Amino acid sequence: MKLQDSLDSLKGIGEKTKQIYEKAGIETLEDLIGYYPRTYDRYESPVPICELREGELAAVCGRLNAPLETRYQRGLSMTSGRISDGIDSIAVMWFNMPYLKNSIRSGCNYIFRGRIRSKRQLLILDQPQVFSAAQYEGLLGTMLPVYSLVKGMTSQMVGKAVRQALAGPEMLQDYLPEEIRHTYGLAGYLFSVTQIHFPKDEASLAIARKRLVFDEFFLFLLQLRGLRTARERAENQFRITAREAPGKLLDHLPYQLTGAQLRVWKTIEQELQQPAVMARLIQGDVGSGKTIVAVLAMVLVAANGYQSALMVPTEVLAQQHYALFTELMRANNFSFGAVLLTGSMTAKQKREANRKIAEGEASVVIGTHALIQEAVQYQKLALVITDEQHRFGVRQREALSGKGELPHTIVMSATPIPRTLAVILYGDLDISVIDERPANRLPIKNCVVDTRYRKKAYEWIKKEVQAGHQAYVICPMVEESEAIDAENVVEYTEVLRTELPPAFVVEYLHGKMKPKEKNEIMERFLRNEIQVLVSTTVVEVGVNVPNATVMMIENSERFGLAQLHQLRGRVGRGDAQSYCIFLHTLDGKQIRDRLDILCKSNDGFEIANRDLQLRGPGDLFGVRQSGLMDFALADIYTDADTLQQANEAVSTLLAADPELKAMQHRALSERYEALVRKQNGQISL
Repeated sequence: MKLQDSLDSLKGIGEKTKQIYEKAGIETLEDLIGYYPRTYDRYESPVPICELREGELAAVCGRLNAPLETRYQRGLSMTSGRISDGIDSIAVMWFNMPYLKNSIRSGCNYIFRGRIRSKRQLLILDQPQVFSAAQYEGLLGTMLPVYSLVKGMTSQMVGKAVRQALAGPEMLQDYLPEEIRHTYGLAGYLFSVTQIHFPKDEASLAIARKRLVFDEFFLFLLQLRGLRTARERAENQFRITAREAPGKLLDHLPYQLTGAQLRVWKTIEQELQQPAVMARLIQGDVGSGKTIVAVLAMVLVAANGYQSALMVPTEVLAQQHYALFTELMRANNFSFGAVLLTGSMTAKQKREANRKIAEGEASVVIGTHALIQEAVQYQKLALVITDEQHRFGVRQREALSGKGELPHTIVMSATPIPRTLAVILYGDLDISVIDERPANRLPIKNCVVDTRYRKKAYEWIKKEVQAGHQAYVICPMVEESEAIDAENVVEYTEVLRTELPPAFVVEYLHGKMKPKEKNEIMERFLRNEIQVLVSTTVVEVGVNVPNATVMMIENSERFGLAQLHQLRGRVGRGDAQSYCIFLHTLDGKQIRDRLDILCKSNDGFEIANRDLQLRGPGDLFGVRQSGLMDFALADIYTDADTLQQANEAVSTLLAADPELKAMQHRALSERYEALVRKQNGQISL
């Protein structure tokens, strides 16, 4: 067997099962081996009900006092009951598992294992697994892999397939050079992938994770070096000179740019006119004014007769940017044509947009990843701008750049990353920072509270909505299963509808919804047809809703500080005072200290630095910065030391062997080239 073999080369995987795996992005044996567990079930001894705490995963030995009951609501079934350990009792609840009513008998002892949550100040054992005493005894002390799943998959079937794939003796040649493994104390590749899936113990898991995190950073940084080398060899094919249009636009804006915005714009204006190709990152907090700088750059490029493309992560955001650009063009009597291109447009609309792009009728193209589809042909694409670039990854950004003759590149990001790490992670780009907020933006007022203050938080939301404003309520993924995530958001929405006045429209948003449904919800929220939006983190890079003044984040201890800061940035975008409520269910000094950082500062870069100081390399399985860069295991905060080691290793390697031609680097070179081919890149070192 070879890494690139199809999954059906494994016993027991036929066409139907293969299609299920493909829905999860697993097509080859390499994909399967790299499909790491998202967590592990650590089976510990049952505890008395009196010791249970909200947010914990725990096992309880108990019996049903009465048969389970099942009720149905909005297409969901809820099966519930109450168990007792002989002294205390607790409610149990399952979603979409009505068959349990006939399989769990009252009066018999079982081990119930699940997450503890609170509803109306009462504890509930949520979605517990049910074992006999003998079954649970056999699991005590084990660490079983738990994978992210799609419909038709189970963690057991994935684990079985992985074991079979790992048994192939020719599969897992160690491509990392021996001198690098020795220098940084890294385990072998076969040991690491085996232990990451099936850890012997916590120590083996930590050793395996360190090696695989190093690999992720190392291969990523090799790609960045390739991008930078390609750009440094290239000449600017687009002769851009100074024009009056950007200055006219600045003069007619209804506000003045901050000093930081002007500084960054002047740098970009000068670089666009240089012989070399520009590649620049604009870092700035949510609401710091990156978009208007991008608009100025697009206007300058259009005034020189060339095209620009702006790629953003959501359709609603693309529509907002398109509306902003066209309104600015109309207000200034500019004739630069713009088109919108998104995945949900009709075939006829796409054909017309593609015609305008190909014929040069559109000077500016704004859209989602639809901009990099094969059918889109640009005439003179001189500038490519990506917003929230970590949502796309290097490959997609490069695919858009590949639509032109190595166009200039601007990457915009509101993700607060400490500068020491940003220099490494954006190694192919020069960095500019917008570190001032517009003068009309009031600082957000923050508070960190526990579940005792939930009712007061609801009252605050009620007060703000009655004043004409809107609110977000964010729910975390209790399990990283979209189905369970969706059900929790739906249930929380029902709770809020009972807690808030009937006149308030409360709706939900989650990752399982179709793009059209998400867009419709966000558009209604934008028009204030929805007053309270209950959502997962899909709103993190949502739209600009200046009327939203409250952000309430449930279980805030489960998020990284940088992500919490970005979520907070959804409010405070208008003239009214805004508020962010960080509600935590788990208690403890470390949790309060982390969240208090957000109370004391609205500066994303200061927060990022503090987060880096608090979360050292020993915090191997702590809160992960969801969505940050495109890594399966690595987290730039938790693994900052490993990131710096990988960067040092890449520099040393390329200094000695720039093209990876040495015999001892052949396996690494083959791995690198396979990675680039898989991602459809055109990079060479």
